Amino acid sequence: MAENETDDQADALARAEQRHNEDRVLDSGALRALAHPLRVKIYDILSQYGPQTASSLAERLGESSGSTSYHLRALAKHDLIREAEDRGTGRERWWERPIGGVSFANPDAMTTPAGRAATQVVMTEFLRNRNEQLLDFVNRGIGGEDEIWQEGTLISTATARLTPEQSKELALKIMALIDEAVDNYRNQTGEDVRPVTIRADLFPLPQLGGQS
Repeated sequence: MAENETDDQADALARAEQRHNEDRVLDSGALRALAHPLRVKIYDILSQYGPQTASSLAERLGESSGSTSYHLRALAKHDLIREAEDRGTGRERWWERPIGGVSFANPDAMTTPAGRAATQVVMTEFLRNRNEQLLDFVNRGIGGEDEIWQEGTLISTATARLTPEQSKELALKIMALIDEAVDNYRNQTGEDVRPVTIRADLFPLPQLGGQS
């Protein structure tokens, strides 16, 4: 690899690390506010599909608009979401998730039973929703739907033997690629444009029978 390419890659990794060091770490209050299955779904829809109203969320989720409105206000109280100022009327309020990374891993919250319980609910529901989306996409593909998207998707797993430092470097490389795509295409519109979830899982496997 040429020296300038190595320098560019190092700069990209440094930018990714700095960027995600600035991610909002949810405090105990925000985690408790989010620790409800319906609120996690609402938060995820706003993250993936953009601004929504209580009525549009109610239609998507099979809930009453009164219920979704209540949960929206609870999320807004902890600045997890906010009212979209440039949209809506006096009768119809639009809500959005602020741009920026969010981390559910708060070391302080993990020191209390309530904080650990809230974190577990949030993470469990978040991953449950994402796993359901993945299985839904796979099933649609088996049924012949979304054929135009098949070559542009990636569902893959691999295993490597890494040190913690190597794992961190790989995580930063992946985050840098994701950040670039998000920055370039966050607000793209046009024919065939759809929300695309970008998911990366990287974690150490448990030991088997004491083997390293």
